[in-house]
Amino acid sequence: MSTIKIETHAAVFYLPYFVARDKGYFTDEGLDVELVPKPAPPEDGLELIEDPGAQDSFHTFTLFEAGTTQLYNACEWGQLRRSQDSARGGRVVARRAAVASQAIVVRGDSPHNVPSDLAGVPVGVNFHHGSHYLVLQTLEGFLPRADIRLLGVKGKSRLDALADGDLEAVALMEPWITVAEKRGYKVLAEAHYFGAEVADDDISPEDFDRINRAVSRAVDDIRADVRPYLHYFVEQAAGVEELVPEDFQLGRLRYIHPGPYPQAEYQRILDWIASWGLIDADAEYEALVDTSKFVDFR
Repeated sequence: MSTIKIETHAAVFYLPYFVARDKGYFTDEGLDVELVPKPAPPEDGLELIEDPGAQDSFHTFTLFEAGTTQLYNACEWGQLRRSQDSARGGRVVARRAAVASQAIVVRGDSPHNVPSDLAGVPVGVNFHHGSHYLVLQTLEGFLPRADIRLLGVKGKSRLDALADGDLEAVALMEPWITVAEKRGYKVLAEAHYFGAEVADDDISPEDFDRINRAVSRAVDDIRADVRPYLHYFVEQAAGVEELVPEDFQLGRLRYIHPGPYPQAEYQRILDWIASWGLIDADAEYEALVDTSKFVDFR
């Protein structure tokens, strides 16, 4: 049995995979799955990037493009862009299980209290990732596009950049939203968003079917009671903030069964990404989405 290597990062995006691994659900499906943590980014001093075009869309997903892993997930907007950019033919194959959120956060002493206060104020994000796209979608509901200013944060965590006063506002995901709230910081806006799985040609529909069955069992466990699995978030924040399970807002942690990537929503999503100059406007669904991998695993 060959090993399927899956690139992982934050617990909020991969909780069903961690639970499936630790409960033996992949093994039950006859799979040898290795969850490979993505390399930690070098913290070599803060760099603020103004132009998203100056940063490669794979700058934090190096393992997949190098051929080390065969599957990974991220926000659906960034995954469509990476499907376009992939040199090894990675394409979107499914909607992921994690329905994650990002929050726009300021320090507790900040004069900013509502999203429209951020007109012309740089907001720290990770370009080509959920924070980037989610902040654009959120702020354009409050501000003219010309008043929205984002900066890509490199060489330091966004939470640290906020705490150190390098930026007045940043986008955060869990467990860093909870860390920020515990420190008395203010959430100006928050929204959930879908993600997508990208795979290479080496994963067969049969093996992807087995992966999805295992992940869905884990999703059922999480939705029944997420509290036994909060330790993954507590462990991620260790060394930054001492969290306890009671610190978390459980309604923020949302998971669904993975499903096919919806063609009916594709054009709307593509048009919005393209309107910001972040993807080719004429990219066809069949070019970015591989529908052959996903089968009815239930």
